[in-house]
Amino acid sequence: MEQLDLTFTDRADAGRQLAEILDAMDLDHPLIYALPRGGVPVGVEIAKWLHAPLDLILVRKIGAPRNPEVALGAIVEGASQEIVINESVKRLSGASEAYLTESVAQQRAELDRRKKRYLGDRPRLDPKGRTIVVVDDGLATGATMKAALIGLKRSKPSRIVVALPVAPREALDEISAQADDIICLHPATVFQGVGGFYRDFHQLTDEETVALLAQVSNNPHNPAQTEKTQTHKRQVSIPPLGLPGDLTVPSNPRGIVLFAHGSGSSRLSPRNRYVAEKLNEKGFATILFDLLTPQEEQDRRNVFDIPLLADRVVEASIWITSEPDLEDLPLGLFGASTGGGAALVAAAELKDRVGAVVSRGGRPDLAMDFLAQVISPTLLIVGSLDRDVIKLNQQALAALTCTKRLEIVPGAGHLFEEAGTLDLAVGHAAEWFKTHLATNPAKRPMPPPPPKPDAAPAILSSAAEALPPINDPEFAKAFDRFGSKRVVLLGEASHGTSEFYRARAAITRRLIEEHGFSIVAVEADWPDAAVVNRYIRHKSAESMKNGAFARFPTWMWRNIEFDAFTRYLHQHNGTKDAKDQVAFYGLDLYNMNASMAQVLAYLDRVDEGAAEIARSRYSCLSAWSHNPAAYGRAALTPGFSMCEKPVTQILVDLFKKQLDYSAKDGDQFFDATQNARLVANAERYYRAMYYGSQVSWNLRDQHMFQTLRHILSHSGADKKVVVWAHNSHIGDARHTDMGRSRGELNIGQLCRQEYGDSAALIGFGTASGTVAAASEWDAPMEIKTIRPPRADSYEALCHDVDLERFLWDFKKDRSGAFYRLLSTPRLERYIGVIYRPDTERASHYSPATLPDQYDAFVWFDKTQAISPLPTLTNATEDETYPFGL
Repeated sequence: MEQLDLTFTDRADAGRQLAEILDAMDLDHPLIYALPRGGVPVGVEIAKWLHAPLDLILVRKIGAPRNPEVALGAIVEGASQEIVINESVKRLSGASEAYLTESVAQQRAELDRRKKRYLGDRPRLDPKGRTIVVVDDGLATGATMKAALIGLKRSKPSRIVVALPVAPREALDEISAQADDIICLHPATVFQGVGGFYRDFHQLTDEETVALLAQVSNNPHNPAQTEKTQTHKRQVSIPPLGLPGDLTVPSNPRGIVLFAHGSGSSRLSPRNRYVAEKLNEKGFATILFDLLTPQEEQDRRNVFDIPLLADRVVEASIWITSEPDLEDLPLGLFGASTGGGAALVAAAELKDRVGAVVSRGGRPDLAMDFLAQVISPTLLIVGSLDRDVIKLNQQALAALTCTKRLEIVPGAGHLFEEAGTLDLAVGHAAEWFKTHLATNPAKRPMPPPPPKPDAAPAILSSAAEALPPINDPEFAKAFDRFGSKRVVLLGEASHGTSEFYRARAAITRRLIEEHGFSIVAVEADWPDAAVVNRYIRHKSAESMKNGAFARFPTWMWRNIEFDAFTRYLHQHNGTKDAKDQVAFYGLDLYNMNASMAQVLAYLDRVDEGAAEIARSRYSCLSAWSHNPAAYGRAALTPGFSMCEKPVTQILVDLFKKQLDYSAKDGDQFFDATQNARLVANAERYYRAMYYGSQVSWNLRDQHMFQTLRHILSHSGADKKVVVWAHNSHIGDARHTDMGRSRGELNIGQLCRQEYGDSAALIGFGTASGTVAAASEWDAPMEIKTIRPPRADSYEALCHDVDLERFLWDFKKDRSGAFYRLLSTPRLERYIGVIYRPDTERASHYSPATLPDQYDAFVWFDKTQAISPLPTLTNATEDETYPFGL
């Protein structure tokens, strides 16, 4: 049937479709009149789109005597009350003046009731001399609309436009004499009711009608007024850093556009301000703000730190939702230069909470790893003279999978300084936002903290198993439930918290003594951990010589808490045969120089000829051994002879002589091969650092997982291992922003995939206290105060449980209220060796789903910093560079 050929989703959808056509008519400061109730959602969308005021036109039919279904006339309530009488019906029905007076009084009372219910004290519009647009959700006979138009014409508007989603052609003919223009999206020849053209055509309640009217002002634009009186401007402060911003909000804004400026610029960028002014004229609110603090601007690296800039855009998006006059507006992002990359990374995180993205002269290629995750319609605008940037935008366009377009502006350079070119760019941007913000209704730019129902605190508390102090034996007993696992991974929310080290030591001790665990593997380099291994197995006198853990951050392993644990292991092993002793290994790959030295020292002992060949092959790296990151930079140079083949060949040569070498001392051979693996993987890692953090992060965690597998394979099928590493490494990356948005994996994810239920992932967290950390790379360690957790974080929920220490076991019930409450993604805090409280949201929080990320979570409400041991630092590559985790 004909009416099925065009179906509106709902009345709002119909309104947006009409608005697009009306906008193209270039109406002069129109007033919108809607017939309630069905016409109100249509009128609201048109008023928003056209940046126009909205009022109601109320109509009550006056029925004929003895036949009230026949319309004798109507009362029309607009700026004034008009009575419209059909003289022909009056004459034929024999209606007397007394009947007419009584009927008018009855309908007027009902009209007054409705006016008061819908409009309250809302002032009425005056249509005299103005263009008016009269809307409804459709016509059946056209009688009500005709009465409304006759009533409105008496107020002498300059032009009447009727806008309808659907109507039968005969009804349109009926009203044609009363209107200057009639816009009908579907003039139907086959008609079986208005509702047949809508998927959702529910009867609106009075409450819905009042709520819809509240979305749009009815303060009319006076053409004589200046633009200045039609917009509201204010300076704002974007939390948590108080970044200054300039907000402009026109009356009845159709959306809000958030600007991300380029490198070396600020919110005062003249081109961005010009674009914003033009968007304001088109009915969009805008906000321009500084993405960096004055202190951050001093470090030139920050202006190219796309993840940092993107986090600032996310912060501003969150702030918008806290402002009552902005929270319901559809959100668009506009980025220029590097701001284009930042806007797209933010859009990848915010998903469908961003209605549209525009990049002008931007660098979307800087967001290349995130482009596939962007679902917001994206417009890339580039000048025709900006040839290098055109190529980068073409590459980015190919990587985007969303609705997308590349617009090349003729005669424009990178900055769009050429006459008229910026106006062309503004036109493209305005049209893009107008189209896509209208079809992407407002959604909060970050999931707000999931509402805490009254039962939430009780649910969280009932699932929390209170823990005694760490030194109480009952503390470690709580973890007996993991004793049957083969791999138990123990995390930490920072690299500098005493409770995390002491708790992991207590749990590990219990697993060793009561459940047969005999391997401890930690987030440390193999050669450094080997020093500890020799000490605890009584092969050397000291647990940590100056050569071990002597690089930044020294306090990560050279601290009193860890030293006490190594002394326990030394004592424990003193009564065991070598085969029953606990072994200690490092999983990380940074200390390439020490690993090369260990390989050569081993070959010097067992095969001097092979040692000479190895020295020759390692000489490729020797110039870079104390600064391997510089090797990564050099490897990008065309013609540079990379070291991958020679260093890998050393590992191959070792395995070719495995039977020979391992017969002399299997443990020493294993140590040598692991050091050789470390060198080979580190060489790839430092090259990958300059191709992107995702690639290098994955190489590092894959190396840690492969090392763990080699340890278990070497030790025997019955051996069980405890792993110590940061939460970012041991929590399953698939349930964090690392995996969802950045394509990163980690050792926790790989262990789950390899060992299934035989692996247990246990995270740790805290709300407050102190932590040992630095402010910059290679800076001295400081004792820093941990900021209170954000309200939208898991840490805030844990703090609300109001216990000093507790354990959540996520495996107990994965279908109940507790799991459902926590399974809504929230922010999780990660503090590494660097802690920057002033930029905590950008630097240390990331979205995650806690009960899927871990099997259990250990909470300490207030913690204190570790106590470092005296040390000599070694100026080689940092222990956790460049991630700090």
